[in-house]
Amino acid sequence: MNTVRFFSKSTMKPICRILLFSRNPPFINPNSQPHADPFRIIGSRRIIFNTHKVFRLPSLGFGQPMALTRPNNGFGTTPSRGAFVISRVASFSTTVETRVNENNFERIYVQGGGGVGVKPLVVERIDKDENIVGEDESRIEVNGGSDVNLGNSEGLCESVVAREESVVEKEAWELLREAVVTYCGSPVGTVAARDPSDNQMLNYDQVFIRDFVPSALAFLLKGEGEIVRNFLLHTLQLQSWEKTVDCYSPGQGLMPASFKVRIVPLDENKHEEVLDPDFGESAIGRVAPVDSGLWWIILLRAYGKLTGDYALQERVDVQTGLKMILNLCLTDGFDMFPSLLVTDGSCMIDRRMGIHGHPLEIQALFYSALRCSREMLAVNDGSQNLVRAINNRLSALSFHIREYYWVDMKKINEIYRYKTEEYSMDAINKFNIYPEQIPSWLMDWIPEDGGYMMGNLQPAHMDFRFFTLGNLWSIVSSLGTPKQNAAILNFIEAKWDDLVGHMPLKICYPALENEEWRIITGSDPKNTPWSYHNGGSWPTLLWQFTLACIKMGRFELAQNAVALAEKRLSGDRWPEYYDTRTGRFIGKQARYFQTWTITGFLASKMLLENPEKASLLFWEEDYELLEICVCALSKSGRKKCSRFAAKSQILV
Repeated sequence: MNTVRFFSKSTMKPICRILLFSRNPPFINPNSQPHADPFRIIGSRRIIFNTHKVFRLPSLGFGQPMALTRPNNGFGTTPSRGAFVISRVASFSTTVETRVNENNFERIYVQGGGGVGVKPLVVERIDKDENIVGEDESRIEVNGGSDVNLGNSEGLCESVVAREESVVEKEAWELLREAVVTYCGSPVGTVAARDPSDNQMLNYDQVFIRDFVPSALAFLLKGEGEIVRNFLLHTLQLQSWEKTVDCYSPGQGLMPASFKVRIVPLDENKHEEVLDPDFGESAIGRVAPVDSGLWWIILLRAYGKLTGDYALQERVDVQTGLKMILNLCLTDGFDMFPSLLVTDGSCMIDRRMGIHGHPLEIQALFYSALRCSREMLAVNDGSQNLVRAINNRLSALSFHIREYYWVDMKKINEIYRYKTEEYSMDAINKFNIYPEQIPSWLMDWIPEDGGYMMGNLQPAHMDFRFFTLGNLWSIVSSLGTPKQNAAILNFIEAKWDDLVGHMPLKICYPALENEEWRIITGSDPKNTPWSYHNGGSWPTLLWQFTLACIKMGRFELAQNAVALAEKRLSGDRWPEYYDTRTGRFIGKQARYFQTWTITGFLASKMLLENPEKASLLFWEEDYELLEICVCALSKSGRKKCSRFAAKSQILV
């Protein structure tokens, strides 16, 4: 193991320590073979900048306790704005010790229980006024021995020793930088695609919020945060624009689906650059971009975690915009469920595909955005009610999805034996699901081991299709239980040929065909069976799959998928999506040089090489949320909590 330390030239105090990687398994089960060639974190790093806090990330081991520092929140504590990390473990106990200091911060220790544990990442913060780094020049001490003069380090050190980028990665970075959009001389985003052979760009020359997320992560992981900061602030300004569709204005807080930099001529030879947003009024089908605001919140948290620039979250305009999105999502309506009710085409699947109602993708992103907001929202007299609403919604939503969306062999057999037309507070078949809805393909397809979250749930309707993005974010955000999260990856591994095939990953499975396709899609010529949103393979899903695998300690699954994509993407000119049942053909209407295909690959490679940074982007189980139940606050004897009537346990 090598340790590299940075020293200030004048004070000789350590500036930072670099992580060196060993290509040994990071998570070892003594009863099984190690995973194939994953990375392991060795040693620790200490980063101290002039303008940033300090994070100490100890080495990973087995069966070690972990300490997390967390500031005060609406009902006691909230995740820290430092490195809030719990490394994936086989199992751990819930022994919790709380110590409160004079600054109202809590340090929580969770001792590893039976089974294999992994030493977590611990946060240590040092204020700026300690002035540990005061010089520009520094030197490196390698293994406590020879010194290497660095010259001007400018307060920045890499967390890993740089390796030689492959030819494919170099090409990807060149294409990404060519896709950057500037506004008034500053980078503000990346276009959706730069296909030189495309004569009809439609809206592919615009900057989409959801498309930019993997681009933002690639830049952040490379230490380039300016473009992400600019993007967050400029899209925030667009939020306040008046939005009108056929004389009707949607609610405040709606984020645009995309925007374009337009040049407006003034007098004589003068011109001006303006941002032209699209809130859905120009989109095909006039769909509302429900997921845009959710992605914006997720990216805001990621920016703070990866840069340490938490001042952006604390700005008044950012806090106001955050509250506007939350108020829009948490507005009371006629719905009886904690899940978010949306129209068809309101997310990545932005065409008619039968996902109206309560699609899993929206619920997983909604849950993630609420958890982000719970960390970032400033708690004061004006936000206490909002914080309380967030906590209650998180608790109710996690129970609802875990209990009613989960599908495995046992649950299908239970649905198969459902009685219908039950009128009772104690009804087992609460949504009046008819057993005949279970499709014949599912009975033969579901494996004995593993399971997944179904695509949608409404009264008398279950959509049993597997939607990849929603299931991956159920893992990343801990919307599912630890047991369910592990089962989802086991399911993907068992159905690798169907869900990954020749190109990762299927957006949904199976495809709608024949009469079902004609009725549900309206005979959409772009969403023909096994194409585009209807069972197409989307390489951009790779970074989300990688993040989920890192969280669960399944490095080998992510590495196999990345290697599979790396073999084809460059030669195929980075297409938007692939067609056919196994993803062998480039999509018939796919744009080449699709930016989020490029960045999905880049982000995946960088996440695998920087697992300690990846750990900043996902969440572990929050046991405080599981203890909250709004039913306990009611004085009415009519209410009866469904949690006690449920057969499954939300803690497993």
